[in-house]
Amino acid sequence: MNTPEIEELKHLVEERYGKKLSTTTDSEEFSLMLQRRHEIGVSSSTLKRLYGYVGDSHNPRVQTLDALATYLEFKDYASFLLWLKNSTRYNSSFFDACQLVSSDLERGDNVEIGWAPNRLLRLEYLGDSAYRVVEAHNSKLQSDDMFVTGCFIKEQPLYLPYIERNGERTPPFVAGRNGGLSIVRKII
Repeated sequence: MNTPEIEELKHLVEERYGKKLSTTTDSEEFSLMLQRRHEIGVSSSTLKRLYGYVGDSHNPRVQTLDALATYLEFKDYASFLLWLKNSTRYNSSFFDACQLVSSDLERGDNVEIGWAPNRLLRLEYLGDSAYRVVEAHNSKLQSDDMFVTGCFIKEQPLYLPYIERNGERTPPFVAGRNGGLSIVRKII
């Protein structure tokens, strides 16, 4: 069973390596590279278990975590954990944002959102955090689509659990993946 810290270690290892470790070949190549270039011994079978290619519910050994942390230029896994704990890269925080919160709206209010390159939606607030698309320009969302969200935050992507279209629900949807929403306003 992996912890969030182990998952982040794995992510950073792949980031440094420049490649996902998702196949037997990936694990074998990475294991050889660790041994040859860095004199770090982690078997490909250990890597396959750690990265979920082979099902295994055992916790990784400390020696494995130490080896991967060493690859990331930490003394050991404990040093990696200390860095992770103190790194501002991972701290939760409050932030100032231009946002429109559903609970501040009244049924029938109109909202406009937009994002790059040229997407624009006009929405009608239906109450209970639900919206109906009134107009859609250059978007995969269509008129009469409906969705639920608690708020729109400028310069942040809009993640929707689904879009209701013709009585059916789509998979999750993201608007403004790159750069976030550039327009967020209540139309008066």
